[in-house]
Amino acid sequence: MPLVSPSTFRPARWLTNAHAQTIWPALVRPIFPLPWNRERLELEDGDFLDVDWLVHGSNRLIITAHGLEGGSRRHYTTGLARLCTSAGWDTLAWNFRGCSGHPNRLARAYHSGATEDLRAVLQAVEATHRYQDVFLVGFSLGGNLILKHLGEAGGTPGLIRGAVAVSVPCDLRASAERLDQPDRQFYRQRFIRSLRARMALKRLQFGNQIPSDHSSPCRTFREFDDTFTAPLHGFESALDYWSQCSALRFLHAIRVPTLILNARDDPFLTPSCFPSLEAESHPWVYLEAPEKGGHVGFVSRESGSRRYWAEARIVEFIRETGFTQG
Repeated sequence: MPLVSPSTFRPARWLTNAHAQTIWPALVRPIFPLPWNRERLELEDGDFLDVDWLVHGSNRLIITAHGLEGGSRRHYTTGLARLCTSAGWDTLAWNFRGCSGHPNRLARAYHSGATEDLRAVLQAVEATHRYQDVFLVGFSLGGNLILKHLGEAGGTPGLIRGAVAVSVPCDLRASAERLDQPDRQFYRQRFIRSLRARMALKRLQFGNQIPSDHSSPCRTFREFDDTFTAPLHGFESALDYWSQCSALRFLHAIRVPTLILNARDDPFLTPSCFPSLEAESHPWVYLEAPEKGGHVGFVSRESGSRRYWAEARIVEFIRETGFTQG
């Protein structure tokens, strides 16, 4: 019965509100410089991925996937990388197409189900012959992506020994429709503004290969995914994209220890993003759902390495799976 209850998370006394938990670390938390080494992976379709390495000579590697409109140097990625370094593990933080500060070469971009790019990262890792074990960590959109990949891999996960998905919208349609509601306007506008700007730059680069929304500007995720995500990535519509790429479809096939860490008060999620029934009957998928925590927040009342509790919990779960120094 892989339901982790009760959770050990206790929010900071001055951050008990879900929105405060979500916004405060994104705006205030410092991003400490780390000695990243960037590598460009050339893809078979002519595009590329930029990945950042922190290598200490370990034969165990943590691979992190960021969230929507994020990147490898986000506060949660660098925070986790510091803890992984302390644990003696190497870290690889990969940037989705166009998210490294450099526009990608093709008209297509990234999306919640682009597991072909994660497979390319894993192939590059295997080609180094340095690693005995790999552990995946995904935040938000990146969490959905790694869960989808694990389900697709099923009983042949390769070097992957386990995974953690944090604040993950397992049901893409429900999460998108939640964010399209009037009371989520603050979050929606921030993301849509950034996504539309990305598409405007692509239109300058690729012309009519990129749809235009000038006559009817996208204001919701449904409109954006109908206008851009679906046609650029081979889906019939936003609904088709959400249906094909939602992690819920793939959880049953996962065959490595996997923790889904979602806060009950996450303003991006709906009840369908908490796969309790699936976890109850699944020998590999664990669900931990603290009552508080917001979206990729989890700022705790503790100090030191446990102030940002989700990152400490990730390291704890990794160790529980048998991942040690090496």
